[in-house]
Amino acid sequence: MSDVVIVTGASRGIGAGIAERLAAEGMAVACVARTLDEGSSHLAGSLASTVARIELAGGRAAPFVADLADEAFDARQIVDAVEARLGSVTHLVNNAAACFYLPFADIPTKRIDLSYRVNVRSPWLLAQAVLPAMIERRSGSILNISSASSERPTGPPFPDRGIGGAAVYGGSKAWLERATVGAAVELSGTGVSANTLSPEYAVITEGADAMMSDLAERDDIICEPLATMAEAALALLTGDADVLTGQVAYSLSLLRALGRPVLDLDGVTLVDGWQPPDFPTALLREP
Repeated sequence: MSDVVIVTGASRGIGAGIAERLAAEGMAVACVARTLDEGSSHLAGSLASTVARIELAGGRAAPFVADLADEAFDARQIVDAVEARLGSVTHLVNNAAACFYLPFADIPTKRIDLSYRVNVRSPWLLAQAVLPAMIERRSGSILNISSASSERPTGPPFPDRGIGGAAVYGGSKAWLERATVGAAVELSGTGVSANTLSPEYAVITEGADAMMSDLAERDDIICEPLATMAEAALALLTGDADVLTGQVAYSLSLLRALGRPVLDLDGVTLVDGWQPPDFPTALLREP
C-alpha cells in the first residue's frame, strides 16, 4: 500500500504543486479545497484540474470538497472519507490559508475569525484527527505551511512600517508555528514529526499574482520556483522523525542544509539554476 497524504488548499498554487510532487513520489493524494471545478472561483485552478494532472502523469489522487472556514467544519468527516477511498492517512499537509493585508485598526472581527478558523483551527483539528492512527502505527508526519510574515519586523525604528497590514495573517502564522513546535515536543519518540515550512521568497501563484500583479516581471521582488517549496515539503514529510521535527523551516535554507537536489514537480527533472549550490548564500536564513 502506498502512503496517503492529505493536502489542503490543493486546487491551485503551492498546495497543488506539493500535491503533484508527492504524487510523483508514489503517494496517493487526497486533494482538499473549496473549488471543485474550473470557473467556480475568481481564481484559476480547481481540485478537478489538480487531480487530472496527477492522473495524467500516472499518479493516484482524489478530490475532497471542504470549506475550512466553516464554523461547522468536521475534520473527522474529511479524514474518514479519505481513508474510505484511499487508505489510512500517513501524512498531512495543512496548506490552505486565508491571506489578506489590512491595517490593524481597521480589521473587521469577521476577518479575524476567518483567519483563525482557516490558518489555525482547521490545521489543528485535522492534525488531531490523523494523529491517533499515526501514533499507533509509530509513523507519520504533519507539515503546516507558514509564511515569512510570521517573523517579527525589525525595529524600532520601523522605517518601512514593518510588514504593514500583516498583523492578522502574520499573527495567525506565528501562532501556527508555535503550536506546531509544541506538538513536535509532545510527539517526540512516537515516530511522528511535526514541522512548518515557509517559502524563502515569493512564489508566483494564482493568489499571489491576484494580490500583486505582474509579480514575475518585478525586479524589486525575489521569486523562487514552486518546485523548491514542493521539494522542501517532501523532505520534511519523509525525513527521520527523530531528526527533522520541530522545524520552523524555510525552503531554500532547508534544501541547502540537507544538500538535497531540487526536482521539478514530475519528480524526475532537475530544476536548472535552482540547485542548492546555486542558491545565493547572502539571501538565505540560518539553517
